[in-house]
Amino acid sequence: MPILRPSTSTNAPSLPGSPSRPGLGRRSFLGLSLGAGAALALTACGGGSASTAGGRTATLKWGWALPTSWDPVTSSAGWDVHSLSLVYAGLTKLDLTGKAVPALATSWTYNTEGTVVTFTLREGQKFSDGTPIDATAVKKSLERGRDYAKSLVASQLVGVKDITAVGPGTVRLTLAAPDFQVPALLAGKTGMIVNPKVFESDAAGIATKPAGSGPYTLVSYVQNAKAVLRRNPAYWDADHIKVENFEIYPLPEASTVVAALTSGQYNVAQIPGSQVEAAKAAGLAVQVIPSMVVAVLDLNLGKAPFDGDPDVALAIKYAIDRQELLKTAAFGHGEVTVQPFPQGYAGHDDALDQLFPYDPEKAKRLLAKAGHADGLDLTLSTSTPEGVPELIQAQLKKVGVNVTIDTVPQTQATQLVYIQRSKALFVDQFAGRDSATQAFQVLFGKEGLMNPGRTVSPELEKALDVVRRTPLDSADYPAVLQKATGIAVRTMPNVFLYTVPRILARNTKVSEIPAYTVVQRFEGVTVA
Repeated sequence: MPILRPSTSTNAPSLPGSPSRPGLGRRSFLGLSLGAGAALALTACGGGSASTAGGRTATLKWGWALPTSWDPVTSSAGWDVHSLSLVYAGLTKLDLTGKAVPALATSWTYNTEGTVVTFTLREGQKFSDGTPIDATAVKKSLERGRDYAKSLVASQLVGVKDITAVGPGTVRLTLAAPDFQVPALLAGKTGMIVNPKVFESDAAGIATKPAGSGPYTLVSYVQNAKAVLRRNPAYWDADHIKVENFEIYPLPEASTVVAALTSGQYNVAQIPGSQVEAAKAAGLAVQVIPSMVVAVLDLNLGKAPFDGDPDVALAIKYAIDRQELLKTAAFGHGEVTVQPFPQGYAGHDDALDQLFPYDPEKAKRLLAKAGHADGLDLTLSTSTPEGVPELIQAQLKKVGVNVTIDTVPQTQATQLVYIQRSKALFVDQFAGRDSATQAFQVLFGKEGLMNPGRTVSPELEKALDVVRRTPLDSADYPAVLQKATGIAVRTMPNVFLYTVPRILARNTKVSEIPAYTVVQRFEGVTVA
């Protein structure tokens, strides 16, 4: 697997005597359902045409996933960032190496202490309705993400004490404490700039009608069925957006995805590991792109049987045969892991891989110690009962845990598991974040969306404070980040299982898809 590393900014100061880019050997990369509804006819602002070399207007049909909301502030799934990146732009973005680079901002600088970061905006930018993107608009958008009562990114911006429009083209963020992660943080959903003119008049409407300035604008939308997008010629990097029309569809069924690709229903689609050989046999090109996604069991320490004794949660970590899950359910695509970051990422500590080996006898001893020598009943919630949940059910039975599988509708999973926090154990996947500390917050923070028990580790919080105070290009950064990872893995209940690469199959008329690790982007992609 390619080496990954966290994003860095050439504008962040280095610690005295530290190299600007510590060497890691090989090439570096980062390391990152809706209810039924009617069709919504939307007005596309801006036209333009992007044609293929043959002169025909191109359409890319992506079988992936529709967002839970077209509003990045109320979007409730990490996966949404891929679709939202098509219609929104942020102050920064991540390049192929995972480094935060200019987007709506052309540059940024920190003060020496790391408590103030100032962004210089790109001139002449506009939202899709023609409204100028100036410092005031950026200020209002970021403040909404931090302060809006319904914001699901507010916890990511709590450290931003003040946002000032210094002039029409300059925005200054004053931080409550040193934090060199901000440029990376703003490359994802948290930093997508939403048009204040729209959210000040109809905030609820953005859920189905985005108000951004991304590479595409939304033309029409049928919830749970299809989104039709058109190239935005006013996008700041429009020259690299080659495909005129873009369509997004829900994730295809595994049993029909290859047929759908060969028939032309899609020309690019996410496929499971089980369909890789079938896709190749059908003449499709297959790309296995390393990602920040990790399969995980999320435990709620506020629900029985995990609320009585920490040894019950610890027993689950030893009772899971991760290698069997990877081989059987993922067809070997990925790597076994017990930590949130993939191998090669600065936050991945190889020594942690020795923790929690498959040891059913130790799991039994821990359960007996917790008072469950005669067995334990447990409900495992999931949106897809086949595969991993059934394997986990069989594995836990071997240590005396009788598992009942509870199928939760995918459209309700986030609400039930992470907002209402009504489930004790849930099979999920964590979509890695642009910033390492953002990933920690989502997984382990007091208000972390994927921390259903809302339990925290004071030791981890102290370690993360050191991470934030360390410039990304400091030679010390990998060590302080790995220390935080080790504390999280040892003290928090999450059961990490295996990494999940992004497997894309495509018609050969579609050019190679860029291998972005956290957010899939489509700059330079063409359709013949």
